[in-house]
Amino acid sequence: MSSVSAPPLRRARARVTGVVQGVGFRPYVYRLAGELGLSGFVLNDTAGVVVEVEGGADAIESFMARLAVQAPPLAIVEGVSWSSCPVVGAPGFAICESVGGGAAEAPVSADSATCADCLRELNDPDDRRYRYPFTNCTNCGPRFTIVHGVPYDRPLTAMAGFAMCPECQTEYDDPGDRRFHAQPNACPVCGPSVALHPGSGSEASDPLAAAARALAAGEILAIKGIGGYHLACRADDAAAVARLRARKHREEKPFALMVADVAAAQALVWLGEAERGLLESPARPIVLAARRSDADVADAVAPAAPELGVMLPHSPLHHIVMGDLAALGVPALVLTSGNVSDEPIAFADEDARERLGAIADRFLRHDRPIVTRTDDSVVRVARGRPLMLRRSRGYVPAALRLPGGTPRHVLGAGAELKHTFCLAKGERAWVSHHIGDLRNYETLRSFRDGVAHFEALFDVAPEVVAHDLHPEYLSTKDAEDREGVELIGVQHHHAHLAACLAEHGESGPAIGAIFDGTGYGTDATVWGGEFLLGDLASFERVGSLLPARLPGGERAIRQPWRMACAWLSLAGDRGPAVPRALRSVVDAPAWAAVSELVSRGLQAPVTTSMGRLFDGVAALCGVRPAVTYEGQAAIEFEAACAADDRAGAYPLPVVAGAHGFALDPRETVRDVCDDLAAGVTVGVIAARFHAAVAAGTVAACARACAEAGLDTVVLSGGVFQNRRLLEAVLDGLRALGLRVLVPHALPVGDGGIAFGQVAVAAARLRSREATA
Repeated sequence: MSSVSAPPLRRARARVTGVVQGVGFRPYVYRLAGELGLSGFVLNDTAGVVVEVEGGADAIESFMARLAVQAPPLAIVEGVSWSSCPVVGAPGFAICESVGGGAAEAPVSADSATCADCLRELNDPDDRRYRYPFTNCTNCGPRFTIVHGVPYDRPLTAMAGFAMCPECQTEYDDPGDRRFHAQPNACPVCGPSVALHPGSGSEASDPLAAAARALAAGEILAIKGIGGYHLACRADDAAAVARLRARKHREEKPFALMVADVAAAQALVWLGEAERGLLESPARPIVLAARRSDADVADAVAPAAPELGVMLPHSPLHHIVMGDLAALGVPALVLTSGNVSDEPIAFADEDARERLGAIADRFLRHDRPIVTRTDDSVVRVARGRPLMLRRSRGYVPAALRLPGGTPRHVLGAGAELKHTFCLAKGERAWVSHHIGDLRNYETLRSFRDGVAHFEALFDVAPEVVAHDLHPEYLSTKDAEDREGVELIGVQHHHAHLAACLAEHGESGPAIGAIFDGTGYGTDATVWGGEFLLGDLASFERVGSLLPARLPGGERAIRQPWRMACAWLSLAGDRGPAVPRALRSVVDAPAWAAVSELVSRGLQAPVTTSMGRLFDGVAALCGVRPAVTYEGQAAIEFEAACAADDRAGAYPLPVVAGAHGFALDPRETVRDVCDDLAAGVTVGVIAARFHAAVAAGTVAACARACAEAGLDTVVLSGGVFQNRRLLEAVLDGLRALGLRVLVPHALPVGDGGIAFGQVAVAAARLRSREATA
């Protein structure tokens, strides 16, 4: 009698890299192995996940094919490498203890919004997590903001002090439960708790409901969230919004809004498919969208702004509060960073009490520590693609690939405004959360603390520090204070160009149209309207905006009417009189004094800043003679544009310049003045000006491409946050058959500078090694 022998056993080992810790990857592997009848193990280590499976060849082949493609929703599998290993013969499949030691390579997951399953439990009166503000599972919840180190296990998180109760531990140990090895797992019995201060005894039983009632009554609350404190008040209460502005010292900069759901958002703003997708994404950013004329919010929420910044709840705590507010008839909540203007967001309880005590009437806080303060991310949509304005909660610390890699560990120190930093080793670069404007000690300390945390989290010890050329930036000074490192200075606009190239996985060369407010040039002048021919390692300045005077230096940034005076003088009107639109805010002696600065070149450095050109023309039109926040004049000038695209365009010729060619807006300025004198509306003038800058930019880029024999253009710099300008330039360049790269994963403004600095430094290091 014959017998059929069993197929021979095989054993295979996989190294899985990417975002595979804290996202339910190990329990997913456990279940997949069980389904296929495989034995073996899975574990976390400092580089990612290690899997060994043993069984029949067909089962192992199926496991290999399915491992990456069926991964959990929050997982990002960057690579799977397989090798054969000896058969062990042990039965069963196990999730083993994590292995420490070695270089930290495993990317840490970003914080993720509450998933649908947790939300159902949150709203189910029969569920033990009903209205529990820290409900989470392997598919959602805090990650980056609670982690101290890798591998991502509870002892290395802010949950280390909360021991799981028997029921939570059972979930954690059950491979069939979606909370299997969910590190922040908790419930009302064993997890963090929330309290309202000050509050009465009755409010202690349900502090979230009490907080909602206080907000509905017009109070200002400081609310501790995932990445820090927010300041909140009801958005339709003009008096409450005014009090918040006065106490926070935030005069006119728009506030962000939180609403309960998409339907509530659609009552405030117009949402396209792309905007809705961003709103509902796990990152839950603030999304800028066109404001509805009947939006039920106080005028002071976003004065003179055509858009509102709207977000959905990103944590169970916010879901509960917004649900309670909706039941009380409150349509939206102002939710702005918990700080006084220009300071970092508060995230430690004692610090919040000290800094926010004079602003908030009450504090809604909890006892889960925040490891890393993380502000909200901000996004808008241009031509159907996301345009990142601030990259922070929900996106950080996702790694970016560094084309070509770096042979040494590098720190990109960043610039000054909208500051971020970047650490890199090998082919990975980690761009930090939004730090703020690096102009005071508190923000500098936040920067240094953040660098130290990233160094420990990703096992990076910078040997090279890339920094801006500006000698007075605190980021530059901090770089110079570091001992035992090599310093590499990177020109500001080259960093913008390199950041966009590297984000798209390219090394160049390309033509870059880099428009912003201020950047220190290689000639020690103020750049800001630049056309560069460059790659990751180097660049050449092939064109710029025609230089103008910056009367009073920094004062001209805060008082755009000074730039109006400078451009009128440059346009040929020597000693111009105060324009009609400015006569109510600028007296004749002050205007004459600034005219004298311009004509004599005293306290009036030369600048090619495109941002200052927008400021000057906006001021000429009376839109914003003085500003209370960075970019205000240009934002309101864009908002003023007539909706009719048939307004036409002013001339803005490309002429010979000191650096190849120049965009010459003198005729543009004269035509603006003629239109103002003729009574043409500001809306039409604004539209014609935007069209002029777009057409001039397209013509200049086309010329630069033709001269260099290239077909790729990079558009970057803070001025390209202007959607009207960006879309017009995109359309014009594409119509000429040119290929256009725009930052999407990183901010188009200075929040992307640090990544560009790292990309430049890495390219120079590679070049040096290749020629050594």
